[in-house]
Amino acid sequence: MTTSVDTTIATLWRVESPRLIARLGRLVGDLDTAEELAQDTFAAAIEKWRADGIPDNPAAWLTTTSRYLAIDRIRRRDTGRDKLRTVAASTAETTEIDVERVVDGDLADDLLGLVFMSCHPLLAPDARSALVLKLVCGLTTGEVAKAFLTPEATVAQRIVRAKRTLAAANVRFELPGENERGARLDAVREVIYLLFNEGYAASSGDAWIRTDLCDEALRLGRMLATLTPRDPESLGLLALMEIQVSRLAARVGPDGEQVLLMDQDRSRWDRLLIRRGLDLIDRIDALRGTAGPYALQAAIAACHARAATPEDTDWERIAALYDGLVQVVPSPVVELNRAVAVGRAFGPEAGLEIVGPLRAVPSLRGYHLLPAVAGDLECSAGLHAEARDDFLRAAALAGNERDRTTMQQRATACVTHAESATLDR
Repeated sequence: MTTSVDTTIATLWRVESPRLIARLGRLVGDLDTAEELAQDTFAAAIEKWRADGIPDNPAAWLTTTSRYLAIDRIRRRDTGRDKLRTVAASTAETTEIDVERVVDGDLADDLLGLVFMSCHPLLAPDARSALVLKLVCGLTTGEVAKAFLTPEATVAQRIVRAKRTLAAANVRFELPGENERGARLDAVREVIYLLFNEGYAASSGDAWIRTDLCDEALRLGRMLATLTPRDPESLGLLALMEIQVSRLAARVGPDGEQVLLMDQDRSRWDRLLIRRGLDLIDRIDALRGTAGPYALQAAIAACHARAATPEDTDWERIAALYDGLVQVVPSPVVELNRAVAVGRAFGPEAGLEIVGPLRAVPSLRGYHLLPAVAGDLECSAGLHAEARDDFLRAAALAGNERDRTTMQQRATACVTHAESATLDR
């Protein structure tokens, strides 16, 4: 029983702690206190559920318990300061009426409010992203550090400073008004996509995909698009996520192994989600604005979605779109993706010409996909020994167990290809 309870609680922490923190944060107005209350709620669950068993609706139990703990904390805090009447008179919303509004309100609104708060202009970009991964994704500080290829102590300091900055500035835990919203949109889109990517290709752990994070990001993206219906980039982000989510079922094999894009059974792609994504791209085209990075990435995803078979993929168009994307968002990672498209469109040697200079880029030295892409292109070019070495480098750098296994398998396959080529001579 104890093992079952502990496993259930560990799973629920991933899924429910961001929701609890979002709701508690709006109630108590302080991120540190909200996190403490969420932890206290799960501590109470461990004690109670080990004794009485797991309740029929664990999420509801956690929500109700966290609410009572928050009310108790507010009352003790106010009583201890001898300011109960003053607080009741001056902040009428911090009452049980507010508690009911928070508990029964729109969960997506709570979570999006948490994202907007974490993306306040007072915070540096790296602090915003770390805070969202910690609070909204439910990642540990160590996991956030792995995602950023940064020492854990550095990430911990960023998160602590970010929370102190928000508390010192008395930043409200809510969706900002329309006039303030625009200044945070770029950052909000960035962290929603960061959340999505952590779900789509987990940076650590045993599972390659975390559907809970993909679902949360998709829900936040849909709400953001509703708030900003004429913003091409918000629509582009949502279109990109809709199309990528359509492939989730096909990305994992029967035993949880990775299935790469060109090997996927396309009959398993969700056509409804693809249709939603393509409709959003049509809406973007109708706005006749300049295509930004998310709209361009959505157009790339659409090329794959429209291809009935891998051979039907319009790689030349994808390469052209990446040419545009690298102009809008010049980054080594975008350039690495461009190398893949160019290699498919114009031959692996052309792709390797792009990869070569990237090996010297400091920010990519710990990025396992750099040697993975190099290995793929080398394998296509018949350079099997070089490809094997690069796949082994990718395996050594991978933080996710499934990524590591896939890279090791590809290295082994390269040895087989090399031996076969030798026998054919």
